[in-house]
Amino acid sequence: MKIESVTLRELHMPLVHFFETSFGRVYSRKILLVSVEADGVRGWGECVAGEDPYYSPEWTETAWPTIKHYLAPLLLQGSVDAGRDCAARFARVRGHRMSKAALENAVWDAEARQKQQPLWKLLGGTRREIACGVSIGIQDTPEQLLQKIETELAAGYRRIKIKVKPGWDLNVLEKIRARWAAIVLSVDANSAYTLDQVEHLRKFDPFHLLMIEQPLWNDEIYLHARLQKAIQTSICLDESILNARDADFALEVGACRILNVKVGRVGGFSEAKKIHDVAARHNVPVWCGGMLESGYRVREDLVQKFTVREETFRAGGV
Repeated sequence: MKIESVTLRELHMPLVHFFETSFGRVYSRKILLVSVEADGVRGWGECVAGEDPYYSPEWTETAWPTIKHYLAPLLLQGSVDAGRDCAARFARVRGHRMSKAALENAVWDAEARQKQQPLWKLLGGTRREIACGVSIGIQDTPEQLLQKIETELAAGYRRIKIKVKPGWDLNVLEKIRARWAAIVLSVDANSAYTLDQVEHLRKFDPFHLLMIEQPLWNDEIYLHARLQKAIQTSICLDESILNARDADFALEVGACRILNVKVGRVGGFSEAKKIHDVAARHNVPVWCGGMLESGYRVREDLVQKFTVREETFRAGGV
């Protein structure tokens, strides 16, 4: 498959409702979309880096030049047989996984279109439908949170995950469980706690949560293993897992019982599939996390509406 051109687009999209985590609150998204032209088809990918370097060292203002000056030229150097070949092509660039994922996933999409296959089938999927959950950010009041949960349950979501931080955790969990004793409920801390708060974290156990996601430092695995031994609630690791090696180590030391696989966080579909396989060998469940993506594949008409800048790079620089 000969990649003929790479196009970067920056979209500014308002959120329907603000989204708040322990990092802060956002009202709109600055999103980078990538498309590749190859053998008469166009494939799309999205860079999930945020507007600020809070969740990850990557952010939108680093992703654009990284793709423009390094990754796109590497991709345009010659043919690739399949999307899975991109990781080796990009290996000389350290880190920048979200930028790499945007390009690699665009190539996977182009490959699926070229082979006239659904992308899920090309990736090895077997189900046409999956049960979905929803992540609900920190709200202005507990009552506002309860209303959001009621709305999402009515919409058919099967799992509810809420964001927590010190001061917004046990008090809201009490109100949720008082109203819905049996719903599948999780919490996501985004590294808001430290190991010296283990007694506080033990107080999550009576709420019978599916998991507590990333309670400790974003770059820490071993101390999560110590915490997992001290609490009953299953830990899920997100930010700490950047590749299959991290996943294997985390599961070997007992740092978690669930893995969050975000395709953008780990560098693309190829590495995500490897993490899935590691988890399967350990008999540990995984789930696919979201990053407030744009939904462009459903509404490609929104691309032109919200694009504020666009740049195309071609093989040979023409």
